[in-house]
Amino acid sequence: MTERRETGRSRRKPSGPRKPRPAPKSRKPAPDKDWSEGERIAKYLARAGIASRREVERMIEEGKVTVDGVKLTSPAFKVTGREQIRVGRKTVQAPDVTRLWRYHKPSGLITTTQDPEGRRTVFEELPKSLPRVVTVGRLDLTTEGLLLLTNDGALARALELPKNELERTYRVRAHGTVTPEKIAELAKGITVDGIDYKPITAVLDRETGANNWLTVTLSEGKKREVRRALESLDLKVNRLIRVQYGPFLLDDLRPGAVEEVPADLLQQAIGHLMNTEHAIKTDTPPPSGKRPAPKSRLGKGPSSARVPVRKRKNKK
Repeated sequence: MTERRETGRSRRKPSGPRKPRPAPKSRKPAPDKDWSEGERIAKYLARAGIASRREVERMIEEGKVTVDGVKLTSPAFKVTGREQIRVGRKTVQAPDVTRLWRYHKPSGLITTTQDPEGRRTVFEELPKSLPRVVTVGRLDLTTEGLLLLTNDGALARALELPKNELERTYRVRAHGTVTPEKIAELAKGITVDGIDYKPITAVLDRETGANNWLTVTLSEGKKREVRRALESLDLKVNRLIRVQYGPFLLDDLRPGAVEEVPADLLQQAIGHLMNTEHAIKTDTPPPSGKRPAPKSRLGKGPSSARVPVRKRKNKK
């Protein structure tokens, strides 16, 4: 039996009046069409590490973003990842799997991509093997401790949002006199230079001469919040170390070291922030209630019950 092949057919003119041919369908997507599947272009490009959502929206307004050759006019446009997406002349690759790293930021580094004053940045000190990452929030020049890094801009934004109420815990060395009245004032919430700060939990751990070690926990993370709040109570902060951000601990990570959070622990810790379209809502609420502050190398504090950090086994 011979192989069956399609052969050309003779073209005969059909009898009767010719029906008009339907207009060919364009393969180009309608930029303003809101597809039922996929995710918004701004979130997609943020996950791909192009820019923040707001910056992407600005790029769309400037006509810099195209999908399958069509210039976008609305940030509400949705993509599935199967399209050809370009920002300017650059073709955007599909976002990588979401990853998160813990970084122990030393004092003297600025948390920005570049500094006009020529100071060293955290990005200049990170290992070259890391992919493009963004920081979750910032730490001041002289502030040390835990800084989270991620390749997912949308996740970074979700971790920063005050409405998600991820607590930040700091070990603080401050000069001055700590009184129960001052601690109570912080616990009620405080206003400094017209800026309102939500209640701040402060615990006096020990006194060393004129200095005091405190454990301070807050949920907003406004600019220089710890320093400004304590200085308004005549407590001069001279050392500040962040030891916890949400469920993630500084633990015994040495200064300058970077360690990736394993994927299963990442899902366990913040899966409720990763699995929804807007990365801020959750069907299963995160653990509530106050937890004891974690240990750190600086100052003494009780252990933490938060998500643990895996220890590497020593090679025999």
